[in-house]
Amino acid sequence: MRKVYTSRFGEIEVEEKKIVHFKNGIPAFEDEHEFIILPYDEESPYYFMQSINSPDLAFLLTIPFLFFPDYTFEIDEATVEELGIKNPDSVFYYSMITIPNGSIRYMTANLVAPVVLNGETMKAKQIVLEKSNYTTKHRLFPESAKKEG
Repeated sequence: MRKVYTSRFGEIEVEEKKIVHFKNGIPAFEDEHEFIILPYDEESPYYFMQSINSPDLAFLLTIPFLFFPDYTFEIDEATVEELGIKNPDSVFYYSMITIPNGSIRYMTANLVAPVVLNGETMKAKQIVLEKSNYTTKHRLFPESAKKEG
């Protein structure tokens, strides 16, 4: 077990086998290589990806297919090799969420740069989809935003 100090959750103990490893960090945070993914709560579709080494650094994630059932993309062979993917059923996909001005109804998901995690090796990578129609700001709740006018 490893003790991790976080701003949001206080001190937590993490099993080594649950630590997610990003070989090259993530874009704009290249020095951050180890994270733990924590559920927001048992019933929630949201997760926190908390840095192991930076107490103040945590990203809000969701499983994009819950909000965007038609979301689809392919992982290139280099990423499959880098993450050691042998079993497609052991791969988890996340999208980073932005909450503009703290307004949950305007939350957006970054669909152009999903986080891909091999649950068997705990290796992960945020990939950038080339020639994609997706953007970094897809609204999770477009209807509630429209009602607001």
